[in-house]
Amino acid sequence: MDFETPSLLLGLLVALPVAFLLGWAASRFDLQQWKRADRQAPKAYFKGLNLLLNEQTDKAIDAFIEAVQHDPDTSELHFALGNLFRRRGEFERAVRVHQHLLQRADLGQTERERAQQALAQDFMKAGLFDRAEAAFRALEGTPFETEARLALLALAERSRDWRSATEVAERLEKTGTGSFATRTAHYRCELALEADERGDEAAASDLLAQALAASPQSARPLVLQAQGLTRQGKPVEALAAWQQLRQRDPATFIRLSGEFAACALAAGQRDTARQALAPLFSDHPDIDLLRALATLDGVVAGASPLLMDLLREQPSLSAAIELLATPAESWPEQARQFAHDAVARAARPLQRYRCAACGFEAQRHFWQCPGCLGWDTFPSQRIEDL
Repeated sequence: MDFETPSLLLGLLVALPVAFLLGWAASRFDLQQWKRADRQAPKAYFKGLNLLLNEQTDKAIDAFIEAVQHDPDTSELHFALGNLFRRRGEFERAVRVHQHLLQRADLGQTERERAQQALAQDFMKAGLFDRAEAAFRALEGTPFETEARLALLALAERSRDWRSATEVAERLEKTGTGSFATRTAHYRCELALEADERGDEAAASDLLAQALAASPQSARPLVLQAQGLTRQGKPVEALAAWQQLRQRDPATFIRLSGEFAACALAAGQRDTARQALAPLFSDHPDIDLLRALATLDGVVAGASPLLMDLLREQPSLSAAIELLATPAESWPEQARQFAHDAVARAARPLQRYRCAACGFEAQRHFWQCPGCLGWDTFPSQRIEDL
């Protein structure tokens, strides 16, 4: 035992320095290898960033692909590469990048949700709406939930799935995203039109009532209600709906005042209708109001004594056309001047020259465009001659 103890101590004294030297050498080798990889990956990354800033997207993508090859575990490089593919319209490659991220077992929850959101955008941009819908629905309960619901709302509108659109809009409003009352009213109006096409008048009426309850100031439910009652042969009830529209949305009522006049004639309430339209025409002279009043008076619009008032206050082409539709010998004094002013006003925006390169418009011809400084970009013809 006395002879073995010194030899054991001697072995330990020799083994410890050897182990230390081996560990030091291994660490230096790993450090050099890490430094080499670290130099290569940032170099490729910053090269791609520089190319991207210089709007050289193709070369930037190649640089990012090189960076990903040097460091395949870096998720940020994958996100950058996928976004670049999407911007270039290479949606299939963008989908592959983001799907690869989702398949990684070491990906954190935050980055996984981000990859799911990017994948949904890829499908949306590619026009794969069914797959986009499924991808956006997978974002429920994530920080991207509101964005996903807004995208689902857009998809429902695109596919004209008004029931789904209504459900999504109501959920968005409940979460405090904003007011979707006007949209919800339009969705129910669309559903009412579908019910009306099926001949289900009760369902259509109920949906319009829901639309009015959702957005009392919306004009469309009242318009559809009045039009539906007119088709059902209920002009008196329809006239009441038109009167509500006149109070809530005068601009829409003026545009549809011709239908109101026809409904009033069917209901035998010509004088009531005229009393409603005449003050509006005095405050807001309009061709639609003129035609509605002419209908109530049983004359063509061109023969209405109010036509001169309209041409004086609002010299529009529509009013001039109504005047030109009547014999010239029946024109009142100054009618020709009013018609001339209306045509001149309408022609003024067309009596200009437009640059073929940048779209700059001017009243006179230029050899060099003041907008883009291009030479001979102004055609010899005015806009009205093209």
